[in-house]
Amino acid sequence: MAVACYERKEVAVADDDAPQGVLLSGEANVAVRIKLEREARGWSTNALSDRLNEAGFEMNPSAVWRIENGKRRINLDEAIGFAEVFGMDLRNLVGPPQLAAQARAMELIDAVVDAFRETQRANAAYTQARDALDAYLAEHPDIREEADVMVSNAMAEASAQHLLEAYGPPSAEHQDEADTSDEA
Repeated sequence: MAVACYERKEVAVADDDAPQGVLLSGEANVAVRIKLEREARGWSTNALSDRLNEAGFEMNPSAVWRIENGKRRINLDEAIGFAEVFGMDLRNLVGPPQLAAQARAMELIDAVVDAFRETQRANAAYTQARDALDAYLAEHPDIREEADVMVSNAMAEASAQHLLEAYGPPSAEHQDEADTSDEA
């Protein structure tokens, strides 16, 4: 089993610089994102502190400034508070600021990752089912040919149905080509 290793990189972000094309660590992402969100709303650190306090997350303006400038770490409860005050998902707050600012991009990224995970689960289920069938057929070789034909036909039918749903019926040009190849 392969194990992926990731190195955490500390990145300092100057007040004037918004990160461009740099994937920061989660905490650095949050710090930059908090500042970007606060400024986009035209809020001072005092105003953000007031909103956090009203939402039940006690924080003074100095703490907000220190978090934004990497002088103070943020805990999970505080991150949840910032996400709530900004009206966003925590994952969006923690993600890379250049992507997180585009909520639709984050939604689409999540959809791609979820779909990939589904394909991984489906591939594992297919492998298990195929292995179980192969083991059974090894014990019953007299039905292997018929079983293999049934599996092939069912898979071909499922594939054709998927193509029909994904791309619609074949065009007249492609249908003519299929008819010609059937006659040959």
